[in-house]
Amino acid sequence: MRPRFLRSFVVAALGSCLVAASASAQDQPLAITGAHIIPIAGEPIDGGTLIVHKGRIVAVGPAASVQVPQGAQTIDARGKTIMPGLVDTHSHIGGIGGADGSAPLQPDVRIYDSLNVRDSGFMRVRAGGITTINIMPGSGHLLSGQTIYVKPRRPAGTIEDMFILDADGKPMGGLKMANGTNPQGDPPFPGTRGKAAALVRQQFIKAQEYRDKVRRARESGDPDKMPPRDIGLEALVEVLDGTRIVHHHTHRADDIITVLRLREEFGFRVVLHHVSEAWKVADQIAAAKVPCSMILVDSPGGKLEAAELTFKTAPILEQAGVLTAFHTDDWITDSRLWLRMAALGVRAGMSRKAALESLTINPAKMLDLHSRIGSLEAGKDADFIVLSGDPLSVYTHVEQTWIEGVKVFDRGDEKDRLYATGGFGAGHDQSPYFCCFDHEHAVQTGGN
Repeated sequence: MRPRFLRSFVVAALGSCLVAASASAQDQPLAITGAHIIPIAGEPIDGGTLIVHKGRIVAVGPAASVQVPQGAQTIDARGKTIMPGLVDTHSHIGGIGGADGSAPLQPDVRIYDSLNVRDSGFMRVRAGGITTINIMPGSGHLLSGQTIYVKPRRPAGTIEDMFILDADGKPMGGLKMANGTNPQGDPPFPGTRGKAAALVRQQFIKAQEYRDKVRRARESGDPDKMPPRDIGLEALVEVLDGTRIVHHHTHRADDIITVLRLREEFGFRVVLHHVSEAWKVADQIAAAKVPCSMILVDSPGGKLEAAELTFKTAPILEQAGVLTAFHTDDWITDSRLWLRMAALGVRAGMSRKAALESLTINPAKMLDLHSRIGSLEAGKDADFIVLSGDPLSVYTHVEQTWIEGVKVFDRGDEKDRLYATGGFGAGHDQSPYFCCFDHEHAVQTGGN
């Protein structure tokens, strides 16, 4: 057997073992005892117990009120902290490749057609305790395509293995839009903010007309009256009908107001992303009942639009009554270090409760997933993380990440730890595709 084929056989066999291990973990109840539990849906629990079975949370509470099932696998987690898996509303991992330079609005593009589950970004996500991700195309277009909501399950042979499906079995996702300077450029891209809004407005009018034609054809019962199918307009119709949420990149206060204006005109649901100057228009955002997903950049530099970004945006939005979350925008903030965003929010005056909700239940609400994830409650998905200490402490590490009752990251495992700490080999996510690449030789020779 040739060496590369032997390696392929071993990898395939290991994958089969992991699948079997995952199945057995689902079948046997799991009890994690003695931990400090932060359920989000309620007050923290000292010496708490979490019971998981078949991918769902069965019970969570003080040890005295939670009975460990007979035959359950028990893990003593004294000295550890357990909280829900983190939910990231805005990420660019997976080797994204969305819309191109042919047009500024491309709602037909589906980002999952470009994603590589072997990208090392998924390991960074697991190492950071993130269990749900909204993966989006970039912001160089007014509308760059459809996003996808995924769980970084492990193992995953294709991106379909990570999809979050709705009640009808359809992959869930939103629509990525942007304004400001990012989508400005030479024709056919807009050169001004006014032209950008005009192009968006015209595209939504086309979608309204398409929707009306489809409705009239269906009501008449005459298939010949159906307009030619347009998958881009179909996505926009979902936006108009409220079944697909717009995730909108926007920084300046005037750009934020433009998004709110378009939302009012066309009635779509929207989450504002980045919102560097949201502190200037917090009352208007609150009045519109529009949620905000923030990024806090803790180093100087970046784009001019973000020049007036301030950590105080978080407490200002909280006090105004705006549903708030943080996001990574990975690589802008490395997924492994995302917990610090909440800590920076608290440092600026945000309440601890709101800061923790902004990593868990609030982003889950922004993705229409709050009935399934975002808090530790009976009946919800068993997505949780085990921390070495307080989640807002810079000294705390994510020790384990669990998705639907299956452990997908363990800092105690040398191979997993590599992706948490970085170093040589952490970026070899493409090596399985190199037919003649000898990984062991590369390690021994330093890559020469």
